[in-house]
Amino acid sequence: MRKKRAEGAEGEKDLLLPAPIWLIGGTQESAQLAEAIAFANLPCIISVTTESARALYPNAACLQVWVGRFTCFEIEAFVRQQRVIGVLDASHPYAVEISQSAIAVCQKLGIPYLRYERPVLAQGAGKGKIFDSFESLLSGDYLQGQRVLLTVGYRPLHLFKYWQDKATLFARILPSAIALEAALKAGFTNERLICLRPPISVGLEAALWRQWEISVVVTKASGASGGEDVKRTVAAELGIDLIAIERPTVEYPQQTSDLSVALDFCCQVFG
Repeated sequence: MRKKRAEGAEGEKDLLLPAPIWLIGGTQESAQLAEAIAFANLPCIISVTTESARALYPNAACLQVWVGRFTCFEIEAFVRQQRVIGVLDASHPYAVEISQSAIAVCQKLGIPYLRYERPVLAQGAGKGKIFDSFESLLSGDYLQGQRVLLTVGYRPLHLFKYWQDKATLFARILPSAIALEAALKAGFTNERLICLRPPISVGLEAALWRQWEISVVVTKASGASGGEDVKRTVAAELGIDLIAIERPTVEYPQQTSDLSVALDFCCQVFG
């Protein structure tokens, strides 16, 4: 594991907590789940990928926050080391690698697993299209000659590198070194990048699109928590095409979009 750090409520490493639930975090929903778990006083270790994400979670004695990135081969070691007795997966809808690896480990070790998936938004009003993948979008000429704003995170930006001379591309990314490095490698210049951390208001979203004279916006179908509802509102208001990339398909053993069901799962794991 690239970085190992688990801290309790007082910021000190705590190895005396009972065997915990593992909450795969990093999303707004995972923060809400952590609050409910803390209120129920259930032992829980929460994994996030950045130090800044630690602030999302409540300061509670029953919670630990582990900061770092896993490879697919390291998850089983983590589960065994932390003595995990159940997994509540509230990772981002597009973070399929961590979900698939966690499912495989849970099945191997006989550990209960539940996926919490944020609700999908209806397509709603306004012009727009849905593609099942970035590759499907880029195999056509839909972006040809357009002024395109990408609000898809930094990971897919390399796919657009060879479109830099076919369209005028802009990207909004998180204010992090890894995101900026990925954008620059994909051919985005400083004047075509903006670093902002969500949530983004309707007014700010509309102002940015107008400032850059955007004609097409590409986003992920990440739900209201990912700002998809705001983008759909602005696209309808300005008459701008909004392209949504569907969520990847993963066969989850159990899945819910109900926070109360997720908390019940945690309680049942502890009997």
